[in-house]
Amino acid sequence: MAIDRPKPREDAGWRAAADAMFAPYDRKRGVHQQAAGFTEQPEWDFANTGEDDYPLLLHFPYLELYRKQVVKQADLVLAMLRCPGDFTADEKARNVAYYEARTVRDSSLSASAQAVLAAEVGHLDLAYDLFAETALQDLEDLGDKTADGLHLASLAGAWLVVAQGFGGLRDDRGVLSFDPRLPRRITRLAFSLRWHGHRLRVTLTPEGARYELPDADPEVTVELWHHGELVRVTGGEPATRPMPPVPDPGPEPLSPPGRRPARRSAG
Repeated sequence: MAIDRPKPREDAGWRAAADAMFAPYDRKRGVHQQAAGFTEQPEWDFANTGEDDYPLLLHFPYLELYRKQVVKQADLVLAMLRCPGDFTADEKARNVAYYEARTVRDSSLSASAQAVLAAEVGHLDLAYDLFAETALQDLEDLGDKTADGLHLASLAGAWLVVAQGFGGLRDDRGVLSFDPRLPRRITRLAFSLRWHGHRLRVTLTPEGARYELPDADPEVTVELWHHGELVRVTGGEPATRPMPPVPDPGPEPLSPPGRRPARRSAG
């Protein structure tokens, strides 16, 4: 079966649209805006929003929702995941805190992106709980909609949290890098990915990170970065490095009342 490729004009149009995109910055609050003027809008009245009012989009008009600081899913946080090199560490931490307080996760696609960024900035308990929500979306029918079908994108998001959140995997600039960190509840974590035709296996424990090429010939070499250090892994010799320190982002950011993921990090 033939697959149609985008026509040159269409491809150029998409590239032009991508080049024109930007994230507005609110200098007064020190955060990026998920839409121009978003941080200037009135706050949503969470105090008078009941549990039965969720999902909000089924109980309030769109015009009312779009004119308030309330977020269905973490769009600006997702932008920081897709374009990590365009935001500083301080900007990421401030943005995570700001949008956590305004994101109600009425979409099952939200928790995975929030978990990855929460892990990156150092909120590992929050990241773990968001990860559990992502992975258990259907096993525990958290959205009361599993009877209508599985949330496959949420399940895929669970792998992203493992690799990009706890593994710290980034490849947005064509360079493979890791900045791993483990929540307290996870004592060993392993995952694999294919890079330049070779399967790279990553194993994380509180003591260190191990990178290996289990299927490669001894002379094969893959370069990667571990917490800013260039590491060469060969088919004949795995590489092990200590786990990097976790940033201290301060107290966990508040979630909208009743919308924090269930606490599983404490056991």
